Amino acid sequence: MEPFSWRCPFCNQNATIKDDNVLEAHVILAKKNYLGLQRLSSFFIICPNKDCNKYSLTTILSKGGLDSARNWISEETLKQWDLIPQSNAKVFPDYVPKAIIADYNEACSITKLSPKAAATLARRCLQGMIRDFFNIKKNRLVDEIMAIQDKVDLLTWQSIDAVRKIGNIGAHMEKNIDLIIDVDEDEADILLKLIEQLIEEWYIVRFEREQRLKSIIDISKSKEDTPGSAESSKSER
Repeated sequence: MEPFSWRCPFCNQNATIKDDNVLEAHVILAKKNYLGLQRLSSFFIICPNKDCNKYSLTTILSKGGLDSARNWISEETLKQWDLIPQSNAKVFPDYVPKAIIADYNEACSITKLSPKAAATLARRCLQGMIRDFFNIKKNRLVDEIMAIQDKVDLLTWQSIDAVRKIGNIGAHMEKNIDLIIDVDEDEADILLKLIEQLIEEWYIVRFEREQRLKSIIDISKSKEDTPGSAESSKSER
């Protein structure tokens, strides 16, 4: 197997995966059936980061055939199951509100099964973030989004409003029972990427900024308390 680039879903570290980090197994369904030859393949990928060392497990069912050397030639992927972890949800720090992370994780877990439901959960996740981060609470999400229009850049605001519109049908089915907006898996993934970006920009960047500023203040205080410092001499006088 040729080495390939991989990002660990647990520690989020980029790595180059080699044979030592991969275990694969294959079973070919050669018995007569309506689809013909199929292969079930399972792949363990072990994170080479020693502080993590966790593994992912993916199983793929494909349709294809065998060449003259009896090597498998895949023609079509029929189904893929991400077993460990069960979704591609990122791991975020504990200081991000639990309710927001719960909605985000649930949306990620059903993206393949029901993209429309994932879009609706992304909408609810977005509303929770606006209410928590900006301390804005109104009866309707559209009003909450309008209230932050001058607090974020235009492109971000338009993207936020797009999430609201796409997830709106699932949130108000009683008003739109005959209207269904189709959302495919790739589109649901894009919505969740925006949620990830906003968590990064609103929570993680703010937390890291506060930590840096606090460390500067702590350094200043430690210098002031050092005997013989200018500030210490002033206080003694």
